[in-house]
Amino acid sequence: MYVRVHPSDNVAIVADPEGMDAREHIPQSHKITLRDLAAGEAVVRYGHAIGYLNRALPRGSWVREEFLEMPAAPPLDELPLATSPPPDPEPLTGFTFEGYRNPDGSVGTRNLLGIAATVQCVAPTIDYAVERLRREVLPRYPNVDGVVSVTHSYGCGVAIDAPGAAVPIRTLKHIALHANLGADPLLVSLGCEKLQPAKLLGPQLPVLGEDHVIRLQDHRGFADIVSVVMEAAEKRLAVLDRRRRASCPAADLVVGLQCGGSDAFSGVTCNPAVGFAADLLVRAGATVMFSEVTEVRDAIHLLTPRCANEEVARALVREMRWYDEYLARGEADRSANTTPGNKRGGLANIVEKALGSVAKAGGSAIRAVASHGEKVTAKGLVFAATPASDFICGTQQLASMNLHVFTTGEGSPYGLAMVPVVKVSSRTALAEKWPDLIDLDAGRIATGGATIEETGWNLFRFLLETASGRRTWAERWGLANALSPFNPGPVT
Repeated sequence: MYVRVHPSDNVAIVADPEGMDAREHIPQSHKITLRDLAAGEAVVRYGHAIGYLNRALPRGSWVREEFLEMPAAPPLDELPLATSPPPDPEPLTGFTFEGYRNPDGSVGTRNLLGIAATVQCVAPTIDYAVERLRREVLPRYPNVDGVVSVTHSYGCGVAIDAPGAAVPIRTLKHIALHANLGADPLLVSLGCEKLQPAKLLGPQLPVLGEDHVIRLQDHRGFADIVSVVMEAAEKRLAVLDRRRRASCPAADLVVGLQCGGSDAFSGVTCNPAVGFAADLLVRAGATVMFSEVTEVRDAIHLLTPRCANEEVARALVREMRWYDEYLARGEADRSANTTPGNKRGGLANIVEKALGSVAKAGGSAIRAVASHGEKVTAKGLVFAATPASDFICGTQQLASMNLHVFTTGEGSPYGLAMVPVVKVSSRTALAEKWPDLIDLDAGRIATGGATIEETGWNLFRFLLETASGRRTWAERWGLANALSPFNPGPVT
């Protein structure tokens, strides 16, 4: 049994190796030739060339990575710009979730006390205080979902005024003011760091007030420092404990889409199902972000025509060009993206991976583009530029999102402390192997047990339930990756 995506494809991926009309054993998710292919001929998947054969392969052959020469990326100066934006979809009304409304107009899906750091130096102290708060204080405030450390590896030993420094600074600023923290964090500073509270938060610092900023070097001894942090935290907990969920339209959701540990089924099952759910969210008025520049670059020719106007299309090209140049400065290119796990899962190269990755973006018009670390404010489908690294992408999307969708083929226990992460598997075998890590199985699409539309609707409803308080598996286990802000600037 195999899966062919597009009528023009001359290869398919193996769904069940048993009983295959193949010239050799081909592992599940790897490609089989559907006819004789000549040396130099394009290997076509998703209706597009993913590579060119360096040898002839007869029908029924296993298409290995080493048999393919990767094509050049689509030239950025020759792309069609906003030539066929999709029409406005029919609105989807009546869908709501139970969220937390904030004074600044944002809406949270969780009610958390966040203790944010200006600099890495204070991270262990915050972690110590948070552990005590969870154990000793939080039980007295049952309406608060948790206490989280908003710590990171930035803040000093860097060229703080270099142009690249704007990326991590604005990322961390928006995370500190996150909707799930009530847009009102407790901020801990060392005192001597380059990323001073005023530089981090700018005009928002006076709004928080001095009682929200603790400078460790102003206090005597570790015990006193921890006591001050815990006292300030309990005041915030008392405020947060009075909050209650209220009915909010689905339009208040800001959903980040990401993939990690992708395989050849990702572009057939989980990513298209997420894309269908993304279109439903857009129809409901929500914001949906897709990201990961390197995993978009080789499919950019499919996206620029979908932009709402030429300005949006040019902004999308701008982000691709910036990242091309960033990789070139590091003497790398997009081919460095694919991992051993991606290849084990049947993805031959970044071209094939990107063509499957962009399926998460559905079919809606792209309404806006946000550069690295910028806060996404537009409604509809938005491209938010990030690296493809799971941890950096998640950190940058966290600057805007209140809900996260993570697709995986090989499996990942990835999670975030500040937003619920809904994990969707590409294969049923993964969902059965990790039943207490995968929230939704899209693998049945490949075997005909479910359709993309059915799975997309199931995911859409699951997201509304999760936004209303249903805990994901990552939340139940307390799985949360450390924040990893993208810093393209110099380290001193």
